[in-house]
Amino acid sequence: MQPTTAVRPADAELTEQAEDFLLQYAAEEEAAAGPGDRLAAIRAEIAATGTYTHTAAELAYGARLAWRNSNRCIGRLYWRSLRVRDRRHVNEPARVALECAAHLREATNGGRIRPLITVFAPDRPGRPGPRIRNEQLIRYAGYGPGHGDPSPSSRLRSSRGDPMNAGITATALALGWQGGAGTDFDVLPLVIESPPRLPRCYELPPDAVLEVSITHPDLPDFPALRWHAVPAISSMCLEIGGLCYPAAPFNGWYMGTEIGARNLADADRYNLLPVIAAHLGLDTTTHRSLWKDRALVELNRAVLHSFDRAGVTITDHHTESERFLAHIEREARRGRATSADWSWIVPPLSGSATPVFHRYYDTTERTPAYVHHRQG
Repeated sequence: MQPTTAVRPADAELTEQAEDFLLQYAAEEEAAAGPGDRLAAIRAEIAATGTYTHTAAELAYGARLAWRNSNRCIGRLYWRSLRVRDRRHVNEPARVALECAAHLREATNGGRIRPLITVFAPDRPGRPGPRIRNEQLIRYAGYGPGHGDPSPSSRLRSSRGDPMNAGITATALALGWQGGAGTDFDVLPLVIESPPRLPRCYELPPDAVLEVSITHPDLPDFPALRWHAVPAISSMCLEIGGLCYPAAPFNGWYMGTEIGARNLADADRYNLLPVIAAHLGLDTTTHRSLWKDRALVELNRAVLHSFDRAGVTITDHHTESERFLAHIEREARRGRATSADWSWIVPPLSGSATPVFHRYYDTTERTPAYVHHRQG
């Protein structure tokens, strides 16, 4: 009698997750061959190596499906349009940085923003994949008090730049970054590591970063502001069939409220509502004047106006809310439920005036998915 080899628990779990993914892939993709032979090959590869390798088609489908499964994203109507740059052979940090710049150039597309993901080497037993410490490929530095000269956009704040990025800014400075010009909009370098090597900084080339100057259609003395065109999330792991791709930056395009009602308006971010209210001559001594509401609307008008004038893709929260309901209906016709997180789907401006407000949503989390890195 031949001795039996015990299946390692980790291998059994990975095999189960791989099988679940492959069966869904085969069921949804008409071009996919029957899963039998493929599943047998995956089981054998896991038994031999403790992991397995996705085909290019499986990777592309998994990345798109992860977008479809993103409970916090209102823009999922376009999930099938995601372009996938397969860079799984890239693990060295300097090359990761070069590919991130290439990603931004391709995604920017002269202002006609393309949904895009670049997938780098996965985690493998004993060989972790690369990691990008930045929350997004393009973010602005956050400095403490006394750094740089005061500017109109920061005169009511004690700090410069984006306070949310104070931690990654401190990390970059500690790693040798010399800092920017000390403005409110200094583009941070990428902080990339490939364990066991220590993280290093890599500056983005100027031609990879498209920025839009924010002006108001009716107020010529509006504060001098700007924002970057491509919201490329880079700190989340792409998980497909039990495999983790820890560096997989991806982007769609902006909805105006992400910039005008959050990034520039939140009290713990740029906190610009008092500045805008001052320019509008609003009474900020009482909530009854609704000065915050009025300033918020005008800031969001400025964002949409500026992106349109620059020819850069952006959507508004009313249009995108209608499109999200169209996505739900389309998925329902295919027999699929759409999960969502109400607190993220409802826009942060005029929420009750949008059709996504007056609904309840299933909150089930499905895989494949974009997830935050597990600690440990």
